[in-house]
Amino acid sequence: MPPTGSDPARMNRKKGDKGFESPRPKSVVVSIFSGFVELTIFPTVANLNRIKLNSKQCRIYRVRINDLEAAFIYNDPTLEVCHSESKQRNLNYFSNAYAAAVSAVDPDAGNGELCIKVPSELWKHVDELKVLKIHINFSLDQPKGGLHFVVPSVEGSMAERGAHVFSCGYQNSTRFWFPCVDSYSELCTWKLEFTVDAAMVAVSNGDLVETVYTHDMRKKTFHYMLTIPTSASNISLAIGPFEILVDPYMHEVTHFCLPQLLPLLKHTTSYLHEVFEFYEEILTCRYPYSCFKTVFIDEAYVEVAAYASMSIFSTNLLHSAMIIDETPLTRRCLAQSLAQQFFGCFISRMSWSDEWVLKGISGYIYGLWMKKTFGVNEYRHWIKEELDKIVAYELKTGGVLLHPIFGGGKEKDNPASHLHFSIKHPHTLSWEYYTMFQCKAHLVMRLIENRISMEFMLQVFNKLLSLASTASSQKFQSHMWSQMLVSTSGFLKSISNVSGKDIQPLIKQWVDQSGVVKFYGSFAFNRKRNVLELEIKQDYTSPGTQKYVGPLKVTVQELDGSFNHTLQIEENSLKHDIPCHSKSRRNKKKKIPLMNGEEVDMDLSAMDADSPLLWIRIDPDMAVLRRADSEQADFMWQYQLRYERDVVAQQEAIAALERFPTPASRLALTDVLEQEQCFYRVRMAACFCLAKIANSMVSTWTGPPAMKSLFTRMFCCKTCPNIVKTNNFMSFQSYFLQKTMPVAMALLRDVHNLCPKEVLTFILDLIKYNDNRKNKFSDNYYRAEMIDALANSVTPAVSVNNEVRTLDNLNPDVRLILEEITRFLNMEKLLPSYRHTITVSCLRAIRVLQKNGHVPSDPSLFRSYAEYGHFVDIRIAALEAVVDYTKVDRSYEELQWLLNMIQNDPVPYVRHKILNMLTKNPPFTKSMESPLCNEALVDQLWKLMNSGTSHDWRLRCGAVDLYFTLFGLSRPSCLPLPELGLVLNLKEKKAVLNPTIIPEAIAGNQEAAVNPSSHAQLAGFQNPFSSSQEEEEIDMDTVHDSQAFISHHLNMLERPSTPGLSKYRPANSRSALTPQHSAGCDGTPTTKPQWNMELPRKGTGKEQPPLEMSVHPAAAAPLSVFGKEPASSRHGEHHHHHHREHKKRKKKHKHKHRHKHKRDGRERGRAPLAFPSPAGGRSARSPPLSD
Repeated sequence: MPPTGSDPARMNRKKGDKGFESPRPKSVVVSIFSGFVELTIFPTVANLNRIKLNSKQCRIYRVRINDLEAAFIYNDPTLEVCHSESKQRNLNYFSNAYAAAVSAVDPDAGNGELCIKVPSELWKHVDELKVLKIHINFSLDQPKGGLHFVVPSVEGSMAERGAHVFSCGYQNSTRFWFPCVDSYSELCTWKLEFTVDAAMVAVSNGDLVETVYTHDMRKKTFHYMLTIPTSASNISLAIGPFEILVDPYMHEVTHFCLPQLLPLLKHTTSYLHEVFEFYEEILTCRYPYSCFKTVFIDEAYVEVAAYASMSIFSTNLLHSAMIIDETPLTRRCLAQSLAQQFFGCFISRMSWSDEWVLKGISGYIYGLWMKKTFGVNEYRHWIKEELDKIVAYELKTGGVLLHPIFGGGKEKDNPASHLHFSIKHPHTLSWEYYTMFQCKAHLVMRLIENRISMEFMLQVFNKLLSLASTASSQKFQSHMWSQMLVSTSGFLKSISNVSGKDIQPLIKQWVDQSGVVKFYGSFAFNRKRNVLELEIKQDYTSPGTQKYVGPLKVTVQELDGSFNHTLQIEENSLKHDIPCHSKSRRNKKKKIPLMNGEEVDMDLSAMDADSPLLWIRIDPDMAVLRRADSEQADFMWQYQLRYERDVVAQQEAIAALERFPTPASRLALTDVLEQEQCFYRVRMAACFCLAKIANSMVSTWTGPPAMKSLFTRMFCCKTCPNIVKTNNFMSFQSYFLQKTMPVAMALLRDVHNLCPKEVLTFILDLIKYNDNRKNKFSDNYYRAEMIDALANSVTPAVSVNNEVRTLDNLNPDVRLILEEITRFLNMEKLLPSYRHTITVSCLRAIRVLQKNGHVPSDPSLFRSYAEYGHFVDIRIAALEAVVDYTKVDRSYEELQWLLNMIQNDPVPYVRHKILNMLTKNPPFTKSMESPLCNEALVDQLWKLMNSGTSHDWRLRCGAVDLYFTLFGLSRPSCLPLPELGLVLNLKEKKAVLNPTIIPEAIAGNQEAAVNPSSHAQLAGFQNPFSSSQEEEEIDMDTVHDSQAFISHHLNMLERPSTPGLSKYRPANSRSALTPQHSAGCDGTPTTKPQWNMELPRKGTGKEQPPLEMSVHPAAAAPLSVFGKEPASSRHGEHHHHHHREHKKRKKKHKHKHRHKHKRDGRERGRAPLAFPSPAGGRSARSPPLSD
């Protein structure tokens, strides 16, 4: 936003109106955002004396409750997951600590980073359940996440430069920019006010009530009201010098874009009203908000982000009427964001485990929109694509669980023990897992629709929406508003009420457990009995699979027509006999009826004389999440490709024909390419299949290269067949084919495995004679594909006597390719294409030339294109080349350059993509030796995921994925073994195994890492001030068995304390952890604590003596006692004998509890502050807070 003085932003909230005052940055570079929040809280229980809110990176200046100053503590354990002194480097350990840190501030569990103490004067007020108003002043200084500032480095004022800021983040990330209850299940109404520079526009949720200028007219305040109860996580903000367009078809819809993009905005959004009409019609329900705003911004976090009554899009989705390829993609983005307005923003979720319902419904109705807009073929192709993606992912990783239910938190109850991250919280999930999770959710909704019918399905959605809209108009009554939250059980209940069908088995199969089904079908025809003997095997032992029992549809196309059979897949039955309807007949010429009622003539000479079967399909409707491989003869696949009218069947046939390189397959594929009525994506796939078949048949292939004569006939001049006609892309079908064919042809190879000379000449001619002057559409994607074709034609260089490649001794063909690429790159600098598609293709082609040894391998060109300032697609393409170079050339320097970019690049999306690319194409993996794998790299990545990415959940999870790919779950093999085995901490009288030496075998079971002496630890965790014998011999039963107490201590070890701890810690922080002074509190400065905060146990009322909790920032630091840190060995030698005596004394208590504590999970509820700090002078008997 514009740099100006930082005046407060104001926000009032009614009932939990999370009111919020808005921000402003200062000076050119410094972004400061200051404001205040006012929450109105209705206590629902008496004795509410602490209030926990979420807040990250905000500086809190003061907190007042009903105008009384309130004490508060701020502690964010996710800033540094494991303490930096820890020498632990195994990922299992990190994932457990990270899940614990996220739980400790999880608003759904009533936790938060900011803990506010209700002043004692108000306790009586609270007991009468009267309203509390909390007023918090805060500022954000140079925020690293949550708000993204885009300030182009050009001349002019902020508005002239197009500087803007917008909120972004993954899942509930609103806490990054103002204190709130950052949970999807806490609804409230909102008043939002933003004071910004006069040249700027602030766009936020709800209706713009008024805009007020300040006296000097240099600033203005935007007042927004959102009367529909909404969670803080669905609140967003965008501020910039936006151009504003009111939708001509629907005046309540407003579009915003950056300066000078208005014409593109008009074209891009001209279609949106049709999407509104479609959703309102199928849901028989009005759009729930009074307005809708779309904002297109630069450097977007994701392409589409939906918030209550507004969506934030990437500005790269804007396009003009000349662009073909981007149009369907952008329309899909708009439709997706609108589906999420209904399910996701208006209807929110009860808890994280209900997320699948919202993602499933919004994805499902988006699919219905797609079916209506792009047709059934496109829809079925999309379903097949999504199904293939989820099947491949689950088989690779071991499964995606839609509805995780967490038991006691013992290791065996962990529903996703096959993963390297916890699935308890959205913030610990790998981004790829979350993408697949959304994909699976909408496929499962489609399975439910198959079971109960679409009509009932839409009735269920309508019921959810109408209940929610009735609830939303009520004045605050929390029990009413809960109708606006959807839960798995509530959703299933309305399905059974509306449809009367029991879908429990389906839910159990696909929602409550992970895994997909793997079918393998083969058949024989029994002529005597005229039956088809079908054998269907399942593989349910490999990871990511499950056993399927239930109905399975099989479609058999016979000579007399197409017949559906429903088989019952039982526990053990494999063979199924299916009666055939037609006798085999050779001679009678008769038309053959197809599935869709069409009758066609077929040439039956290829088929088996005895059998009437033409082809067989298993589960044609994709009614099971499965991979189905079936064995058929090549002629059956050819018939299926030619005559089956379902695009999914055609694509399966094309994939199968790659295994049958025969003239008949060649003919079938060529026929499909020539068929105008055939779906364009099937024809595109046929091009690539034909190229593969031609390469397998290279010695017997006759005639011109595959597809060349076809292309010439379709797209070239009749008189001069090597000159292409002037472009006319009016027919999109033929446009896509014209674009794809040359790319596939370039994959052809001759007997010497080189690209045939005539193919290369042909592609160069296409480029040379390309003429777009009379075309109303842009040809930038077409030209980019021609460069891809040139790249595909490159084959590895044959080096003679190791001569060095120079431009003089280049292979003549390669020289022609290189000249074209250079010419294109230079042209792009003068006349850039839309989204720089041509530069992107050129960069990829140069990398192909490098990899094949034609030009010297050198990353410097790519590094210059990857710098900040280039268009994002160019940067990603260049970075992909650098990642590949790092892998092929094992370059440590490039790897460091990439890691540096991950930490410092200004664009969050680019940082995320680099991690993603490194994970997909890693420089080395855990199973191989590599010179790149060394201790410095381990430390660097550990630091990145441990504390370097706390401002962006997605980035942190990406770093975890990369660490897993490179080093696996256990301690990286390149690390030296730690020196010291047993750590004695004398002052606390404990011995702890140095957890870094845990053998790999146990690494999976984290308890073992922290528990070797947990019985001793707990007994020894006692008040340093008391030395009486009885205190020392604590009976373990007085240490409450509360999970919280134990797991808390196990998890707190690695929890960072308040920001700003560093100033208390001496430079040699190691010695600070084994304090030098004896009687004082462990490592806490002996000065008086700044605040004492009383934290009575919940539910017991204030009468109980409160537990004093000193919240000196360093209080949480010193627990070296739990042995994450080898204490200095000198200490150890000195007092060894004391220690032994002490141990004898304790022996009695050891055996009693050993087993109990071993099993105690770390996963159960955890009290974030349940930590009797020794400074408070309490013994281990203090009741744990979460009891």
